Amino acid sequence: MNNSAYETALRFVGSHYENFPVVTFLIPAKLRKHVAIIYWFARTADDMADEGIMSVEERLKHLTDFEVSFNQLLNGEYSSDYEKALHQTIQERNLNPQHFTNLLQAFRQDITKNEYSDFDELLHYCAYSANPIGRLILELHSVRNEEANLYSDKICSALQITNFLQDVAVDYRKGRIYLPQDEMKEYGIDKSMFAESKINLNFKRLIVFNINRTQLMFDEGRNLLKFLSGRLKYEIKWTILGGEAILKKIRRNDYNVFVRPGLTKADFLNLLVRSLK
Repeated sequence: MNNSAYETALRFVGSHYENFPVVTFLIPAKLRKHVAIIYWFARTADDMADEGIMSVEERLKHLTDFEVSFNQLLNGEYSSDYEKALHQTIQERNLNPQHFTNLLQAFRQDITKNEYSDFDELLHYCAYSANPIGRLILELHSVRNEEANLYSDKICSALQITNFLQDVAVDYRKGRIYLPQDEMKEYGIDKSMFAESKINLNFKRLIVFNINRTQLMFDEGRNLLKFLSGRLKYEIKWTILGGEAILKKIRRNDYNVFVRPGLTKADFLNLLVRSLK
C-alpha cells in the first residue's frame, strides 16, 4: 500500500509547476519517494491556504484538520495511504516532526497576515515557510549538523525572498505585500504603485537593495556545500544557482518586478552544467 502511495506522490510532484525541479536525478533513487511524500504534504497544505474560493474560516479549519491528521499519523493512525507513507518516511529517515508543524504554521500565517513590518519579521516567517524544507532535505541525507542547518536556513530564506521578488504582482493580487513596510516607507513607496504596477526610481532602488541583500544570503549559505558530498552537493548548488538566476533576470528587467521572470528548460540545463563543475 505504501509503495502505491509513494508512486502516486511522485506523479503528484510531476503534475505541479514549481520554480525549480523537485525530484531530480541528482536525488538518490532510494530517497526520491521520500522527497515526493514531503512535497505532497507541503503542497496539499499550501493549496488549502491559497487555492480555491474558500473563506478565511474554511481555510483555517482545513489546515487545523490537516494538522490533527498529521498528529494522528505520528501515532500510527492513518486516514489515507499518503499519511501512512509519510509516517513511514518520518520513521525510516528519522525526521523531526516539528519541521512539518512549522510549515503548517507558515501556511496558517499566509491566511491571516498580509504585510510585514520589517525584515526581521519577514525572516521569522521564512523560518517557518522555507527553512524546514532545507532541514528535512539534510535529514533525509543523514546530514545532522547545526552549523550546516544554519547555512541551509540562509539558502532557504534567500530562495523564499527571491520568490517574493519574483511574484510581487501575483502576491499583490492575492492581497499580500512581502516587501518590508518600513523599507517601503524609507524609499517612498506606497500601495498605489502596486495597484498601478508602477515602477519609478525609488521603487527600483528598493528592489536593488533587496536583491543585493538576498545575494549576500546566498553567498553565506554557500558554506553549506562544504558539509555535503556527492549528488546532494550538486543538487544544492543547482538550487542556489536557480535562485541567483531569478535575481539576475530581475536586474535585466531593469528591476521591474511587475514583469514576472521565470526559468526556461534551457536555463535549467545551463544551470545544471554549471552546478556540476
